[in-house]
Order: sequence, then C-alpha cells, then structure tokens
Amino acid sequence: MNGSIALALVLAVLAWVFVVGDLLRRHRPAWHWYLTGYPATTCRVLFTWRKVALLNDLSVSRRPPRGLLGDLVVKGDPLRPVAPRISFPRATRLGLTVMVRLHAGQTPATYLKAADAFVHAWKVHAVRVTSPERGLVLLTATATDPLLRPGLATAPAALLSALVGVLESGGAWVMDLRLIPHWLIAGATRSGKSTLLARLITQLAPQPVALIGIDCKGGMELGLFTSRLSVLATCRREAVAILGALVVDMQDRMNACRSAGARSIWELPDSLRPVPVVVIVDEIAELYLSDGRRESKAEAEQCSVLLLRLAQLGAALGLHLVVAGQRVGSDLGPGVTALRAQLGGRICHRVNDPGTAEMTLGDLNKDAVAVAQSITATERGVAVCTGPDGGWSRARSHLTTTEEAIAAAQRHSALAPEMSAIRRALAALEGDDK
Repeated sequence: MNGSIALALVLAVLAWVFVVGDLLRRHRPAWHWYLTGYPATTCRVLFTWRKVALLNDLSVSRRPPRGLLGDLVVKGDPLRPVAPRISFPRATRLGLTVMVRLHAGQTPATYLKAADAFVHAWKVHAVRVTSPERGLVLLTATATDPLLRPGLATAPAALLSALVGVLESGGAWVMDLRLIPHWLIAGATRSGKSTLLARLITQLAPQPVALIGIDCKGGMELGLFTSRLSVLATCRREAVAILGALVVDMQDRMNACRSAGARSIWELPDSLRPVPVVVIVDEIAELYLSDGRRESKAEAEQCSVLLLRLAQLGAALGLHLVVAGQRVGSDLGPGVTALRAQLGGRICHRVNDPGTAEMTLGDLNKDAVAVAQSITATERGVAVCTGPDGGWSRARSHLTTTEEAIAAAQRHSALAPEMSAIRRALAALEGDDK
C-alpha cells in the first residue's frame, strides 16, 4: 500500500514537472533554457569537444620527443591528437558561448567549416563563429530559432530611429538613421521587403521628419502612405525633379551651416535647424534601367548622379536615403556600384539571384552572403542585416499589416512638413507636359 502511494506521488511530481516545464518553454523560454537547456547543452559541449575537434581536423598532433644517447635512439609515445583548449560554456539568454584558443597555425576558417558539426553534436539550432581577436575564436550557440516567433522587443524612442523587428540574439532590430544615415534593402517578391518598408514608415510617421517617396511602379507600394508623405514621385521624370530639388535644398543647408560655423545641421540652434528628410526609394532598378531612347538614358544618368550626390553629402545635412529593390547588380550601371558604397546600412532578404546578395553584402562579409542565400521562401520577413559595429546578424521584421500602416500614416498626416520647393518643381514639370 505504501509503495503504491509513493509511486503515485512520484508520478504526480513528474507530471507536475512536465506541465511546468512545458509552460516555461512556451511562455518563458529564457527561464526554461537557464533551468534545463543550458546545463544539458553544457554537458554535451564538454563531453563531445575532443571527439568533434578530432573528426573535424581541429586537433593537432603532438610531436613525440626523441633523444639520442650515444648510438641509442630513444623514441617517445605515439602521436596523440591534442584538441584546442576551450573555456567553460557561458550562458546567454537563448544559448551559450565558448571561447577557443587556437593552436599555432590555425585559422578561424577551419571552425567555420565545422559549424554544422557543432550544431549536430550539441543539439542546438545554430552556431556562429567569430574571431574577437587574433588567436581566439568565439563560438556562439543558439538553442532555438528566436525568429520563428519574434516577440515585440523594446527600444528607446529617438529621432530618426525606427524599431523594425527582432535580431537573432533576441534583441531589438533598430534602424537608426542618425547612426547609419543611408540604407540598402534587397529582397525578392514576397520576401518581406515591402513589410519592412511599411514598418519603417509606421515608426517614422509620428516623428518630426519629412518623408519623401519615389515609387516608379506608379506608386503601387508607397502610394498607400500618401497622407503622411510630403511628396511622392510615381515615375522617373518626377523622381528627377524631386531629386534635383533636394540637391538644391542641400546646397541651402550647406550655406546655413557655413554661416553659423557648424559642420552639420545638428549643431545649429533649434530655430535654424531644417527638418530632417528621409527619401524612400522603392525598386531602384526602375531609376537606372533605360529602353535605349536618348531621353530615357538622360533621365537614368540624372537619377544616378543626383542619388549619389545626396548619399555623399546628405548625412550631415539631415538628408537620408533608404533604397530598396528586388535586384541590385552592377548590370544596372556603374552608378549603382558607386551608390552602394555610400549606403552603409545593408539588409538582404531572400533574393532570386546570387549577384544581388553579393552586391548587398559581399563587400562587407562573405559569410553574410552565404547566410542570406540560405533564406527560404517560407521565412518571410527574415533578413541578414548589418549592425553599427560592422558585424551582421539574422533578423526578422515585425509584421505590420497594410491596414495598420495606412492607419498610422493617416493618423499622423498633419505632421507631414510642406516641402514647397519640391512641390514647385513638380508643378513646373506638369506645366511643361501641358
């Protein structure tokens, strides 16, 4: 009888543990990781390290000692593989980190090739390999994919700063235009590029900034937010007029800064500081492609020159570019490559051709290109983005529906600054057409 009661109690406790564990896993994944996942994964790391290092050519063979005593040669023990030394795994919010001290002659490239082996041996979602300093490699293991169900991360509200999603580390994904003034966003159809732009506009709408849209697809995408946009160009001729007016405005801002002895508009008094401007270009290829006609070539060249001038000189003057497109390649012309060099922020969703991923991330990090190309069609909103520290990370934008974005634009329509000079340029263009 006592044995039956004890068994029932044990079963009840086990059931309670399983129930509590499941609730923690679903609602408090970080707690579940610290209590159960981290100890188990730490044991797997420590117990499998030597074998994984041996199987993936991370070990080195210790040379046996040899001595010579007269005519007698003394041989040492047989060759024995020696695995690199590792630190004790350190817990993070949703994973752990391990520091490896390289053997002489080793490079981090060998550990990059072994990343999949670490994933399978440690039973984690992913392992990122970085080298914080010479002679050391940092292995960052992620227990589960935090981008499957991204929570609403928080970030301090700041001018020209937009909380657009969540990073692979679980932190906030922020596009800070004060820190990184210009951005390039690449992504195929239904990859999440339009959702990211909608989220960006939603975040910038309540701020005292001017939003200017250039959408040469007839305004199908950015036309939804017309109520908050100060100006919208729906064709390349209108884009040339708007960009030309912005270059003139840029010259006026330069003169204001020079007169006040300031090196940027942020050093000007509030009463003299012009409103910051964010130019959002959707489908950059439409500005650069030409059908062979002389007028078309001239417009494409004008767009190329004007965009490049804004990118080169606009950061300190409060003029910011966010350039998006399905395809970004050198085949669009040398102007695209020159413009790319000025766009410090890079975001690459799933793309249809390797060249676009290479163009977006290749000059920054080759590993980021490979990760971007591995994004599948089911991972909508997932992208590889660069950070202010020069590194990169997988990230996922928060889902902002079209209805929510339109409502936000209408709600803050009164904040849209009146860009009279640009509107006059458009009016003059319409007058020429008549």
